[in-house]
Amino acid sequence: MADSLLELEAVSAGYGETVVLENLCLRLGPGESVSLIGRNGVGKSTLLETVMGHTALHGGAIRLRGLDLAGLAPYERVRAGLGYVPQEREIFPSLTVRENLEVAARPRAGARRWTLAAVFELFPQLAERQAHRGNQLSGGEQQMLSIGRALMGNPGVLLMDEPSEGLAPRIVEDLMMALKRLRDGEGLTILLVEQNSRVALDFSPRALVMSRGRIVYDGPSEDLLRDRARLGALIGVAGGEA
Repeated sequence: MADSLLELEAVSAGYGETVVLENLCLRLGPGESVSLIGRNGVGKSTLLETVMGHTALHGGAIRLRGLDLAGLAPYERVRAGLGYVPQEREIFPSLTVRENLEVAARPRAGARRWTLAAVFELFPQLAERQAHRGNQLSGGEQQMLSIGRALMGNPGVLLMDEPSEGLAPRIVEDLMMALKRLRDGEGLTILLVEQNSRVALDFSPRALVMSRGRIVYDGPSEDLLRDRARLGALIGVAGGEA
């Protein structure tokens, strides 16, 4: 992909001396939405943390718009155009919704200007709760806030780790509708890590499957949706129902 926005080339990374990702290659183009699935413990979250600079890079290169990210601190990667929604959400519990968003605001040249108004338009519930502290929100509202906070940095690439985890099906449905707006209306490049394979494959036209720190499938989501036996074999779950 000549016009790659985010590129991982032969990346090996992990925690300390422990290597989790092995010789991993990945390219995302501008405006592309990709879902990453696989069993627990295969390295999905580690991949996102490696892109953000939270792991030890043992080999390979990570580039954003051609910029080598090696040696850049996580906050510098955010300034370069990465947005990250961690699995634990990590909002500030003692700050209000509005304050959580304001502290993350980072205008970036050439990027859409995400403002409080834009985030509140995407997530009306946050507008209604903007004076409430983070620890007063429901799990779904906290997830919306975590996504909104990442958007306030005006990213070119949004990395999302298990956004549906622990949420009721109706909340997941509302959340995915908002993400589809980002995908279709904003043209934001999104890499979604998701344990629920149905949610993941319905969201993005391209799917990645990881196993033991490597990508073992990179292709159309539709192919896996049609062939549940193949999906089950890839992710190690009978019938592909993860």
